[in-house]
Amino acid sequence: MKNTALTSTHKALGAKMVPFAGFNMPVQYEGVTIEHETVRNALGVFDVSHMGEFLIEGEHALNLIQKVSSNDASKLTIGKAQYSCLPNEDGGIVDDLIIYKIKDQTYLLVVNASNIEKDWDWIQSKNSFGATMRNLSDDYSLLAIQGPKAIEAMQRISRHDLSAIKFYNFIVGDFAGVEHVIISATGYTGSGGFEIYCKNSEVKQIWDKVLEAGADFGIKPIGLAARDTLRLEMGYCLYGNDIDDTTSPMEAGLGWITKFTKEFTNWEALKAEKERGPERKLIAFELDDRGIPRHNYDIVDSNGNKIGIVTSGTMSPSLGKGIGLGYVPVIFSEVGSKISIQIRKKAILATVVKLPFYKQ
Repeated sequence: MKNTALTSTHKALGAKMVPFAGFNMPVQYEGVTIEHETVRNALGVFDVSHMGEFLIEGEHALNLIQKVSSNDASKLTIGKAQYSCLPNEDGGIVDDLIIYKIKDQTYLLVVNASNIEKDWDWIQSKNSFGATMRNLSDDYSLLAIQGPKAIEAMQRISRHDLSAIKFYNFIVGDFAGVEHVIISATGYTGSGGFEIYCKNSEVKQIWDKVLEAGADFGIKPIGLAARDTLRLEMGYCLYGNDIDDTTSPMEAGLGWITKFTKEFTNWEALKAEKERGPERKLIAFELDDRGIPRHNYDIVDSNGNKIGIVTSGTMSPSLGKGIGLGYVPVIFSEVGSKISIQIRKKAILATVVKLPFYKQ
């Protein structure tokens, strides 16, 4: 089990630690609902240093990225980030990721913790271009500072105008007394804020100063359980639940990051799927009655026939009702359609809704 550079800090704060993607991670401190509401209403800080970071450099860096990713990275300019995915040869997804253009011929790829080795091997296998690849995952830490008070609180510890960093943009600058950190606005909670990429040796200083700067704004450390409820309220996919090696970008509603302005892995098959339409779709639903939908619960039709499974589900702290995502045949995917979730021996009626669940 790997530790982050802050593992001992989390333990000292009383965090409940659990194994996650091969790492010893804080799942909660005070409780999921309290932590969730802290981020929605004020400010929280997450240690997400388990995420992977690859540096792709050189004359052919963009060629490699274009080959392996579904989005069009040629549109990136320095200081911009892009959400994308790595299609496999079989119509599924190797991983979803964020691509940062650091400078000309230098890109940072941020991948999911559970897929670091898999993604590295996959990208390397496609590197016939001779692009330089460096796996920085073990050397770098990542903090997510999320919530509506993030700009005001964190402005105290940076010379840069943080309000000027737009969504999916970033700067490289000073933060919490450390020079040359990446300050990025690519949040996974839907409540605004920043991600801070720094060296392992710098993260404790940054963590402490973030908590100090946010003290007047009600900042709290937040665990992975609240991160999951926050992202689900926004309808953001979680790899391994809502997308995986068997789900296509078209099924998952990720056609918007699948650009056929270039050739990439399995592009022809994905283009054909887009043109004919997928047979199933990832839907969002809210329960009409009380209950909590969970991962792998059956989705059934009005006759009790299984038509799909729940990929992510929870009791939404913001909405006070059960919400979830799951794959169903296209015929059941229209907003307003009625489905049921099999919770133990009861089929609980649910309605297909438009994302996000949480609207500010």
